[in-house]
Amino acid sequence: MDGHFILECIIKIFASFICGFVLGVERKARQQVVGMRTLILISVSSTLLSILSICMAKLPGVPTGDPTRIAAGVISGIGFLGGGAILHQGLNIKGLTSAAIMWAASALGLAIGAGLYVQSGVTLIVFVLSLVILEKVEERWFPAEQNKTIHIVYENNKLDLDKIKSIIEQSGLVVKDLNISKVMSNKQTILRYTVKAPREADVMGLCERLKDAGTLSEFSVTD
Repeated sequence: MDGHFILECIIKIFASFICGFVLGVERKARQQVVGMRTLILISVSSTLLSILSICMAKLPGVPTGDPTRIAAGVISGIGFLGGGAILHQGLNIKGLTSAAIMWAASALGLAIGAGLYVQSGVTLIVFVLSLVILEKVEERWFPAEQNKTIHIVYENNKLDLDKIKSIIEQSGLVVKDLNISKVMSNKQTILRYTVKAPREADVMGLCERLKDAGTLSEFSVTD
């Protein structure tokens, strides 16, 4: 393979990296589950497999048949395997990045098998940098990543919901939804907030601050 083709492949790989990064930022900005690392792995893997398909179609010594069908079969199989790595734990989904890594590893294996050593090496470097560096970026830019439910019971019949929401958001949590119910016999107000929370949220501090909004009788945070 000439240097021009290799340079073109490297440009394609980094272009797909940028696309995955931009889409990941958009998803994270909207507090969605899929993040930058997952979309970068998928985007770059797809580019590598596209390059692989082009190269396999031009392999010498293949008189008949379509060699790209082998790659397609492997990717389909890895898709089922990756699906098993995705788990739903309470309100949270785990394993998306692990599933993407499995898919990316299969892409690297197929590319290396076709002799695309330079392209595979560049792709591997992009993967490692994405997984290591962008994890810190996501934690810094989008710390609230875990879905949790906050259960609050006030003895007050009238509450300032804007103040309660402000207290929750000042604790670093992002309010996604609110359900309200009232117990008329003892004038209790029950609030159930669905929030996005950082990994290490100050739950006890939040409990103390919520007391300023009324007579707090119950408080719990669950996944």
